[in-house]
Amino acid sequence: MKLTVTTLALAAIPAAAFAQSVEIETAAGPATVPAAPETVVALDLAAIDTLSALGVTVDGVPDIAPPAYLADTLAAAETVGTLFEPDFEALAVMAPDLIVAGGRSQTQVKPLSQVAPTIDMTIWGDDLVAQGRARVTAYGKIFDREERADALLADLDAAMADAQSAAEGKGDALILLTNGGKVSAYGDDSRFGWLHTALGLPEAYPDLSAETHGEAVSFEFIADVDPDWIFVVDRGAAIGQEGEAAAVTLDNPLVAGTTAGETDQIVYLDSARLYLAGGGIQSMMGTIEEITSALGSDAE
Repeated sequence: MKLTVTTLALAAIPAAAFAQSVEIETAAGPATVPAAPETVVALDLAAIDTLSALGVTVDGVPDIAPPAYLADTLAAAETVGTLFEPDFEALAVMAPDLIVAGGRSQTQVKPLSQVAPTIDMTIWGDDLVAQGRARVTAYGKIFDREERADALLADLDAAMADAQSAAEGKGDALILLTNGGKVSAYGDDSRFGWLHTALGLPEAYPDLSAETHGEAVSFEFIADVDPDWIFVVDRGAAIGQEGEAAAVTLDNPLVAGTTAGETDQIVYLDSARLYLAGGGIQSMMGTIEEITSALGSDAE
C-alpha cells in the first residue's frame, strides 16, 4: 500500500478527533463531550462514585483518603495531583480523553480544559438528589451505559420510597454536624436537606437558616428543640482529622435528655460517604439504607 501525504497527515491526528460526541447537562450548563472516552480522569469523589457504579474505569484520581467503599477504585487508578492542585504534567503524559471535575476541583476546570475536554459536574445545594440523578443520566449517555443508568435510578427511587414509608409516623429529626467540639445544625434547604425533603423526615426545627456550613448551635438549643431523632455527621471522622469524636462531643446530659437520647435514636451516619461523596449514587443509596434501617423499615 502506497502512503500518500494525505494518508500520513490523517494518521497523525489522534483517533479522538474522529470520535462521535454527545451533548449532556453539566453544572455549568449544556456541554458537548467525546462519546465513550477511553482514558478518563475524575477529580471529584461523587463523580468517581457514580462512574464506578456504572462500571466505568477511572484512570486518574486525586490524592485523597476516600470513603471505604471507594478505596479499591482509587487504589487501582493513577494519582494525578490533589483536588485543589492537579498534576498537570502527569495529566499531559496520560493524555486523557475526558476529565471530570467538580466540587473542590471546580476552580480548576478552565486550566484543565487546556489538557483535555473537561466538564464541571459539581453537586451542591439543597437539590442534591436531583443533581445526583442528572449526573447518573449524563454519565450513562457519555459512556453508552444508559440501561445501567436507568436501573440505578430505579433502585434509588425504590430506596427513597422505602425510607419514606419507614419515616411515616416516626417523629421529627434534627441533622447535626460535629467538627471537633463544635456543633452545627442543618435544615431542609442545606446540603444535607435532602434527608428531610427526599426521605420524608419532618424537621424538628423548621426555622434553621440556610448556611453552607450549617448553623452553629449549642447543646441548650438541641435540648430545647427536643428532636425525636438526631442524625449525626462527624466531619473530623470523614476527613480523617484527629480530634474529638462526635459521640464524645454529644455525650452530655442536655443531649441525653432529648427524646432522641432517651429512646436511643441518635444515629451516627457513615460520615465519609455522606460528606465527601455527597450526590454520588452509591453515597445516596448507602445513606438512605442507613436511615431506613435506623427507622425500622416495614418494606420487607
